[in-house]
Amino acid sequence: MEIIIVLFWLVAMGIGLLGTAFWIWMIIEVATKEPENGNDKIVWILVVVLVGVIGAAVYYFVRRPERMKKFGK
Repeated sequence: MEIIIVLFWLVAMGIGLLGTAFWIWMIIEVATKEPENGNDKIVWILVVVLVGVIGAAVYYFVRRPERMKKFGK
């Protein structure tokens, strides 16, 4: 039974580390690749920072493909 608890915590910590790495990656992505037009960059940085992993996922799946198609970066 103790081994199951240890494995659960190891998996949970791994998921947490991956989520944090993804969140940091999206903050860097927004800060370096989002164009300076209007307030889009500031708004997306605030969304990703304040909403966390969910905000990062929204940026990754909604805004990033649109930005890549429109600006090519």
